[in-house]
Amino acid sequence: MDATAKRSDQPPELVFFGGRVCLDLVDTVGKRGMLDIERLPDAERFGQWLSEAGLVEHPPRITEEELARVRHLRESLHRLVRAQIEQRRPLEADLETVNREAAAPDLVPFLRAAEPECGTVGSATFRAPELIDAVLSTIARDAIALLSGPMAGRVKECEAPDCTIVFLDDSQARRRRWCSMERCGNLAKIARYRSRGSVDTP
Repeated sequence: MDATAKRSDQPPELVFFGGRVCLDLVDTVGKRGMLDIERLPDAERFGQWLSEAGLVEHPPRITEEELARVRHLRESLHRLVRAQIEQRRPLEADLETVNREAAAPDLVPFLRAAEPECGTVGSATFRAPELIDAVLSTIARDAIALLSGPMAGRVKECEAPDCTIVFLDDSQARRRRWCSMERCGNLAKIARYRSRGSVDTP
């Protein structure tokens, strides 16, 4: 079942700690199994996510039907990622969902001239005649490449007890524990410091 949307005046922040676009989509539900915070409460928010994820230049108009399709793929990806982390066999229905979305043509990169001060000859954006099909294909193909390749074993979940963000550990030592040092890493440091202080107190 897709995560239930949590609506409020201010939608939850969008986070991009995954290191791969497929993981960033999975992370649009926060604190899974606890609060199930929906970071894509409406179609407009998903358009914003696409822009911040670098998949489109400007937030496009997304229909509610397309948003439902996005969430369906997201939940299939979540279960596949959990299967990878827990080293168990994935559900066939989730494999079918990802393979079906990946079958469409994906986003086409488009290079245009950049200003000299940018340091590169050009900047890239993406184009597609059928945007939502291409977006979901791009995300699904990214998941297939990740979960079937040599980096699959580096997919982890943040070790903070109240954080369920998943990410690709691309550190050389493979010892990354937190979704972000500025986020959960610092909180863990503070908790350890306070714990030592309480132990040292007579």
